[in-house]
Amino acid sequence: MENVHVTAEKQTRREFMKKTGITVASATLSASSLAQNTARTGIKLGFDNFSIRAFGWKASQLIDYAIAQKVDVLLMSDLDVYESFDEKYLKSLKAKADAGGLELHVGTGSINPGSRTFDKKRWQSGEEHILQTIKVAKLLGSPVARCYQGNADDRKGPGGIEGRIAEMVKVCKNVRSQAVDAGVKIAIENHAGDMQAWELATLIEDAGKDFVGATLDSGNATWTLEDPMENLKILGKYAVTTGMRDSAVWENADGAIARWTAMGEGVVNWNAYVKEFKTLAPNCAFVLEIISEFQKPLPYYRDEFWPPYAKIRPREFAKYVQMARQGKERPAYVMPKGEAGKPELQAYQKSELEKSLKYCKEVLGIGLKR
Repeated sequence: MENVHVTAEKQTRREFMKKTGITVASATLSASSLAQNTARTGIKLGFDNFSIRAFGWKASQLIDYAIAQKVDVLLMSDLDVYESFDEKYLKSLKAKADAGGLELHVGTGSINPGSRTFDKKRWQSGEEHILQTIKVAKLLGSPVARCYQGNADDRKGPGGIEGRIAEMVKVCKNVRSQAVDAGVKIAIENHAGDMQAWELATLIEDAGKDFVGATLDSGNATWTLEDPMENLKILGKYAVTTGMRDSAVWENADGAIARWTAMGEGVVNWNAYVKEFKTLAPNCAFVLEIISEFQKPLPYYRDEFWPPYAKIRPREFAKYVQMARQGKERPAYVMPKGEAGKPELQAYQKSELEKSLKYCKEVLGIGLKR
């Protein structure tokens, strides 16, 4: 994960829950008090395998787990989960998912050679990278090929984020015919602070919204000085898949801190968000990408912070500042180190995802399966 800042003293899970003000009872969500009369939204529920990346599971294991969790969609957001790109193997994965009533979404990383995040050792071009992703998506029956431009550091390079957007538009246009023929939409994420919603919307319109859409990420919005609701209002109509999580945002002396959380433990009014989501993106799945380990400082009271954000729109920034002023500080999570700490990290990621799935089903009424 790029550009993350994690600082705190080591603490037990019980201490962590106590400091955040979250009781065990509220975190586990009593089924008797929340689930009985929850109205169903008709929105598909899923998760991104990045939520539980510490397990290192391959596609078949991820499919088994997703079916066990009774979700509708599994987004496998990197190509390394596949043991090969062999057609017979990929079709066997689709058959397994189909048998479990699971829709697969396919994804990958940066497709922009101009980004610092692009893997130049593995891919000769952005076109090669996204075409391989589209090929996998078609074989797995995925309607989308999720990808991204880069991260916040790309705002600081030559030409700024506008230059990176132009590069992405070019890559997308160069593969338009293959994407259309495959019936797969290129789904670009607002990723790790690279683009605000209006910037991604510009990219999609310039490339062609007939074959390019958005991977709407509510958590990444808070890393780019956006209120997630404002982000949704702009990007919702372009969304073809999603990466959803809650966020805690609070002011400090330099500006604000944004920390990702499990669903229901941050600042987002999810009942209002889901209502707006259903209106703007009625056919889009609600895919959780829970990443509760990281937080990011946004020192917008410092002059040196602003050059990469010179075109930030004042009204939307004002909404962000208002949100931060209403937020409360949360203790950071300390990442366990090395192989010895891996079981702890696995347990933490799994717990954060599963209680978020439970919240979506029982509180928000998301998901087609009981």
